[in-house]
Amino acid sequence: MKYISTLREGERINEIFLCKSKQTAMTKSGKPYDNVILQDKTGTLDAKIWDVGSVGIEEFDAMDYIAITGDITSFQGNLQCSIKRARKVNEGEYDPADYLPVSDKDVEVMYKELMGFIGSVKNQYLSQLLHSFFDNKEFERRFKFHSAAKSVHHGFVGGLLEHTLGVTKNCDYFAKMYPVLNRDLLLTAAIFHDIGKLKELSTFPENDYTDEGQLVGHIVMGTMMIADKVREIPGFPPKLANELKHCILAHHGELEYGSPKKPALIEAMALAHADNMDAKLQTFTEIIRENEDKTEWLGFNRMFESNVRLTGEKNE
Repeated sequence: MKYISTLREGERINEIFLCKSKQTAMTKSGKPYDNVILQDKTGTLDAKIWDVGSVGIEEFDAMDYIAITGDITSFQGNLQCSIKRARKVNEGEYDPADYLPVSDKDVEVMYKELMGFIGSVKNQYLSQLLHSFFDNKEFERRFKFHSAAKSVHHGFVGGLLEHTLGVTKNCDYFAKMYPVLNRDLLLTAAIFHDIGKLKELSTFPENDYTDEGQLVGHIVMGTMMIADKVREIPGFPPKLANELKHCILAHHGELEYGSPKKPALIEAMALAHADNMDAKLQTFTEIIRENEDKTEWLGFNRMFESNVRLTGEKNE
């Protein structure tokens, strides 16, 4: 199989891809054509079907796996595929693992490490709360498979686990550097901070916002999930429950970034910085991977609000 990341202008390809989206549009002359986004585990590719009703273009829909013949061209500096033939393929003709972006880290190793942090929480109520989620096999399966975002950072299978572990490690470091922090509260908040993503985003291959996710958002949804479990634990201190919920509600740091509350506890502030650090460093890591052969400036990046480029040779 020839992956999207290896395609070059001028090639003709005969491959199977996941059709991530399909929309009909009109040319300036009024002729209909299809806008198609193709996906495999290495990325996505913009594609066009200029002759919609032509022989060889069979019916297919978004989220179908399709076999295509097409020519790789370039448009405004980005690769594009002009599809000449297309057909919907049947199960058995493809391996779904080839079409889903996945973490380059071992999911089982990451989960074991996260469980180690859970085991280190000494507060009996926070420990019980953590185990009420993570000892559930169905929850474990979903948590390992889910992404942390639609596209911005950790938008791949295992992304939620990888991001959660990264934020938890940051918080564990903060707790060692600043003993004033309540480590149990901070680590519990770190582990739970994006739990609402399990409901905000659909699973792969869609990995898109659910209706509930659009209306409520993962911060509030995650806080509600925690509140529901807290009510099932006898004697859970209300003050501790409110402090944990505050950390989750404030973990984006600023109202304009989607947090209903700004950090009012030192643990909430530490969590917001840990989350922001992991998200931004992962985003820049993905930029580096996608442009590792480039030495020029890469253009303005919305997240960093700056023109960016890769660092020079390490030993220069």
